[in-house]
Amino acid sequence: MRNKIILAPLGDIDFGLTNKLASGLASLLGLIVEILHPLEVPPEAYNPQRGQYYSTVVLNKLELLKADEKEKILGIIDEDLYVPALTYLFGDADPHSKVAVLSICRLRNEFSGFPDNEELLFSRILKESVYQLGHTLNLENCLNPKCVMYPSTKVVDTDLKLAKFCDNCQRKVLIS
Repeated sequence: MRNKIILAPLGDIDFGLTNKLASGLASLLGLIVEILHPLEVPPEAYNPQRGQYYSTVVLNKLELLKADEKEKILGIIDEDLYVPALTYLFGDADPHSKVAVLSICRLRNEFSGFPDNEELLFSRILKESVYQLGHTLNLENCLNPKCVMYPSTKVVDTDLKLAKFCDNCQRKVLIS
């Protein structure tokens, strides 16, 4: 079986957005992208004290969906994610299991009190999706702030980077 990406919408994710993301990922990564029917957000991932979802629990649930070791799964969720050591995450990935999750919650302009901007939101979603999937391709964080593998700790970091790998990271993808 060929390498492919499985997009797994969790909860109420716009189907048009999911389709557009699938096309963008297929174009940028050169992989087949399939979309699953929307799945339930794992209720056991919710931490009521934090009002957030624990990304590790979400990743573990997504891993159960894998039918083949060559598949990479990207869950898309519109809930706020965290790990205990951090206040929030835009996404998370497990390079070993080849599973990742992206939260669009904090990528929305409205989250920071700015007007809705669908074009900017999609740009952020695409970049952070490629970043998370890059980890499933065994890439590490990159020091080049224009590379999609540059880590975003703030949404402005995402806005400033490109939606593609730098030459160095692209070579590593071709090798693996």
